[in-house]
Amino acid sequence: MLGRSRLQPPGPPAPIVEPDLDLIRGETTEPRLAWLGHASFLGSLGGHRFLIDPVFSHHAGWLYRRYLPPPLTIGQLPELEAVMVTHNHYDHLDAELIRALPREVAVVVPVGMGPWMRRRGRKGVIELEWWQPAEVGGLHITLVPACHWSRRSVFDTNRVLWGGYVIQGYGHSVYHSGDTAWFEGFGEIGRRFPEIDAAMLPIGGYEPAWFMEHYHLNPEQAGRAFLELGARHFVPMHWGTFQLTDEPLCEPIDRLRSWWRQNGPGDPHHLHDLDVGASFVLGATDD
Repeated sequence: MLGRSRLQPPGPPAPIVEPDLDLIRGETTEPRLAWLGHASFLGSLGGHRFLIDPVFSHHAGWLYRRYLPPPLTIGQLPELEAVMVTHNHYDHLDAELIRALPREVAVVVPVGMGPWMRRRGRKGVIELEWWQPAEVGGLHITLVPACHWSRRSVFDTNRVLWGGYVIQGYGHSVYHSGDTAWFEGFGEIGRRFPEIDAAMLPIGGYEPAWFMEHYHLNPEQAGRAFLELGARHFVPMHWGTFQLTDEPLCEPIDRLRSWWRQNGPGDPHHLHDLDVGASFVLGATDD
């Protein structure tokens, strides 16, 4: 990635646990989020399961190796209602996985990404502009703004849109920001969606700051974004899996924990610094 100057040793990756496959594939209606590493999540609202930014490959593009395995295989995934992709960077969009998903699964993407998806065999592709909603099965999905950019190859910079998602259903809502730098949009998202149960926010990819602050949040900025959103639960992501920028893999979560101890809002707000493969139930009150 451009701007690399003092790459530090990666150190240990994020901790990983074996996921509960019976729970993941069972007939539960509990609202739940499971972290699959980096920005990848498996969620469930009212028993309707969805994936966000699923990347199971061992590299992001040609350059960036994965420092721990994905906790699931494609064959272990449950029946899905939808897959959402926030933007087309390699650490958020896995072409092999997209091809392997069952054809009946709807794919929701920012506007402009539809042709790429259809060339890889996807039929039910929904393209959204910022603030545009879509109904997919039992889920209400809205693409919301982010401060980032898009590129998949040398000559397609910013030719397709990027963003985050608010997913609502069965009395719950969750927000996945995708990649983003700090911007005033967090407050607007919080005003438009005033009862966000959980915010999945990126905390890594910030060094060197002079370059990366235009595209990514650092841990302290992510904490500020959480407060602006007014969400109940903070689920940090975008750390511990790929070393895309100069900081070690686990430095972001150490910095976030320090920020939370000093600035965390307390009850009923909660930090869920999950292990890869772990999940939590929305509405749970334990930290």
